[in-house]
Amino acid sequence: MSSMRRVWRPETFYHVTVRGNNRQNIFLNETDFALFFRGLLYTYEKYPFTVIAYCMMNNHYHLLIRSQEVPLSSVMVIINKRYSEYFKRKYNYFGQLYETHFFAKMVVDPISLLNVSSYIHQNPLRTSNTLVEKMEFYPHSSYQFYFNQSKTPPSFIDTQLLPSIIEQYSEIVAENYCSYCENFQPEEEKSSHMSIT
Repeated sequence: MSSMRRVWRPETFYHVTVRGNNRQNIFLNETDFALFFRGLLYTYEKYPFTVIAYCMMNNHYHLLIRSQEVPLSSVMVIINKRYSEYFKRKYNYFGQLYETHFFAKMVVDPISLLNVSSYIHQNPLRTSNTLVEKMEFYPHSSYQFYFNQSKTPPSFIDTQLLPSIIEQYSEIVAENYCSYCENFQPEEEKSSHMSIT
């Protein structure tokens, strides 16, 4: 398996997915979600990165992330280790919290950025028991910052890139990014994720 230090491209966004071991829940309540989010802020202060889409679900999370200063693995080690230590301490949990360190797949073109971000934002709608009726109602996703522009996103979130792609490509039939996201029809998830250690 290639190491992240070999395949890391600082100009490229990666779709990162982290799942609970045996698909167990890694976020049990609102405090857990908040602590994980604080971990993102903490990591950003050490190694700045850019996220254009995220979604935290009970047993996994997604990031569409670019790390331009250090290898992405360095960022993910801090994020995952910090949250794992918190979880184990709080719940007296022993064993492996995550299925693996993380999965990452390069997203190399603008249309793919739109599609992957839409897939991420649609996560709360595509569960066996739908969590919300509309994406904007889900509190643990970056979609809220695209839908409600009066909300100020955290410093590591860029909400300008995806809407600018809509404006640049005349062949895209969408009024704006939110419209694109709402009408996106995801293909079946492929098992071609690249496991990064």
